[in-house]
Amino acid sequence: MATVGFMERLHGRTAAGVPRWAVIAAYVTALTALPSGIWRIAAMVGGVPLLELDPAIRQGTGALSEGPWWYVIPLSVVTEALAFLAIGLVTVWGEVWPRWMPVLRGRRVPVAAAVVPATIGATILMALPYVLVMFALGMGVNGEPSRLVVNSWQVAVFWIAYGPLALWGPLLAVLTVHYFRRRTAAPALVRCPA
Repeated sequence: MATVGFMERLHGRTAAGVPRWAVIAAYVTALTALPSGIWRIAAMVGGVPLLELDPAIRQGTGALSEGPWWYVIPLSVVTEALAFLAIGLVTVWGEVWPRWMPVLRGRRVPVAAAVVPATIGATILMALPYVLVMFALGMGVNGEPSRLVVNSWQVAVFWIAYGPLALWGPLLAVLTVHYFRRRTAAPALVRCPA
């Protein structure tokens, strides 16, 4: 399949014993953060009218209108890079350190080096559905009214962009359990005919 060859060139070879569902889940996980990053950059840096800012925000020092690019772009890039790491749970570079890494190159990645951060990340990401529900109710995470407002068609665009984030935590948790079980499973015994 030409798509698989292209994806392997981009992200590395799939590790032995990884089922197709896990590969698909890893790529979906990597893409869950992309729409929200595009939305953030378009709304806060590009000036696309995807939200309405409370006038109180514009009056304060350090207001979003004074230059959100300094944190919105890095936030979006770092978020997508973290989501991309899910692909390491199904590819060879998640099991053997890449050759571009000095000292570690070619050595096996300890299971805990991938499982511990992925478990912590999945646990934290389980809060995203709560955050999205609070925003839908017009509240911030702290329960105070949100100062970022979306109306009419902006609501639909917001949910198209941020809805996939609710999948990030559960998908990462499933991939982490699969990675742990696959890497720690005892090798199958080969029986020789008597």
